[in-house]
Amino acid sequence: MRNGIAELLAGRRVESVGGGTRLELGLTGRVSVRVVQDFRFAAPPPAGPVAGGSASGAPTTVEHVFPALAFRPTAALSALVGRTVESALITLAGGLELGFAGGGVLSVPPDARLAPWSVLGAEGVLCAGLPGGEVVWAEAEAGAG
Repeated sequence: MRNGIAELLAGRRVESVGGGTRLELGLTGRVSVRVVQDFRFAAPPPAGPVAGGSASGAPTTVEHVFPALAFRPTAALSALVGRTVESALITLAGGLELGFAGGGVLSVPPDARLAPWSVLGAEGVLCAGLPGGEVVWAEAEAGAG
């Protein structure tokens, strides 16, 4: 499985986080990540002291979000604005995982019936997770002729 997703996304800064019936992460360079299916966001523990000890011992908060039900980005998701995508991975099953500077991991599992995620540029879809876990890249279509 190709994992050029890291080359495409790592190092880009999050410029916006949108909700509604999908999660839309606007990144630098006119690239966006769109998630239309269930996803999880493991937010880093809060900074600073917490009751009973330091923040380093605080548990990570995991949010399970269902965009199909319409949602507003939580404070933890909104806090991604200004942070950088540190890592990006397409899982063997066709899911997408993004890690962010300062902590936090967005995980989008594959879906048997729907295309759960896509990465878009100014000219359209750059790559996407399709139903059943298949992943397609725009350049594969261009080079197929």
